[in-house]
Amino acid sequence: MNGWDASIAFPAWRSLRFKIETYGYLGSNLNAPQHPYFMMAGGQYGRRFGRESAFVEALVGEGGINANWGANATPGETASFATLLGGGFDTPLTRRLAFRIDGGYQWSHYYLAPPTLPNIPYRIPGLPNNFARLSTGCVWHF
Repeated sequence: MNGWDASIAFPAWRSLRFKIETYGYLGSNLNAPQHPYFMMAGGQYGRRFGRESAFVEALVGEGGINANWGANATPGETASFATLLGGGFDTPLTRRLAFRIDGGYQWSHYYLAPPTLPNIPYRIPGLPNNFARLSTGCVWHF
């Protein structure tokens, strides 16, 4: 799925910094639109190696998705707890601008609504909870 990503990280203290991130995806699966988005916060630990820098991060937060994301537009839950463990690599382009490759393992858990009453969410076998995430882009350093 294609998506977008925006984050801000506060100044580092002993190579550790607080990070806030939001990202989302646009796509469709099994004849249904899926537009999940996530708002997360956590820690990022980075080290410089010459001009380049590498980092690892752990983020937790909340994910949301459109109401009709299930197969053939079946309704489902629209909120989930989410975690992200990952890391990345920055290489400088100019004094303040760098190119970033960022990736990680993401866990989130959504339920589909059952077609009959009572409306208690249920789980479909094979519906994934574990995702890989990869993003690239430019980073502005203040």
